[in-house]
Amino acid sequence: MFKIVHRRSLRPTVTQIEVEAPLVANKAKPGQFIILRVDEDGERIPLTVAGVNKEEGTVKVIFQVVGATTTKLNHVPEGGYIQDFVGPLGNATETEGIKKVCIVGGGVGCAIALPVAEEFHRIGADVTSIIGFRNKDLVILEEEFRAASNRLIVMTDDGSYGREGNCTVPLRELLEKEKFDNIICIGPLVMMKFTVLTAKEFNAPITVSMSPIMIDGTGMCGGCRLTLHEDGKDIIKFACVDGPDFDGYKVDFDNAIMRSRMYTDFERHAYEETCNLFKNA
Repeated sequence: MFKIVHRRSLRPTVTQIEVEAPLVANKAKPGQFIILRVDEDGERIPLTVAGVNKEEGTVKVIFQVVGATTTKLNHVPEGGYIQDFVGPLGNATETEGIKKVCIVGGGVGCAIALPVAEEFHRIGADVTSIIGFRNKDLVILEEEFRAASNRLIVMTDDGSYGREGNCTVPLRELLEKEKFDNIICIGPLVMMKFTVLTAKEFNAPITVSMSPIMIDGTGMCGGCRLTLHEDGKDIIKFACVDGPDFDGYKVDFDNAIMRSRMYTDFERHAYEETCNLFKNA
């Protein structure tokens, strides 16, 4: 069992928890993830490491309440316990040789992008961060990004905060006048697809962080498989062991988007059952 030592509500549907897991905290690096279960009968879900405290032996993760498991997790109080917390899994984000980087985060994907920005800032790279949200009420982690960035641009789709528009607007403006050693994009699949298309206009290198459906996190189940285009061929990779970071130009986003919608009806049913369970408790 793993203790939740601290919890913080970032927004009504977005929560940050800090879990006591010293073995994970000692090894985890930005870009990696963990898999947890809330209880013995729960499903496994992957959550990206949002920060570690090696001295305290704790790991931060941030999640959005969108389904049955995240609803259950959101009801575990500070001081409460969850069944499993396994990791770190996946490969850390590559930082070697990168002196100037642009971090693009969309929505709750900013929780994944933040530790990456913080790591680049720690090693002395020039960090530009672009973070985008649907509206002002959904903005998260702004001050944390500001502290980790040489330059921060905040976007909202409706213009209720920061600049109006999506993240590709300032990215295009920046690429028209400067170059980055890498662009690292983390967010909804559609957002990443169009960010890659924007980078392609300037032949700019871009890495995307993929988080498809996962079960075991070891590549055995095949649930997180992705189609990549390499050397004129379609090849299969697994986000949990080959990623989660991939060359954005190689990812078949249309296939990934289609696969992400496979369990929508099932998840909606499970979510409704869980909500009714808590209402009647």
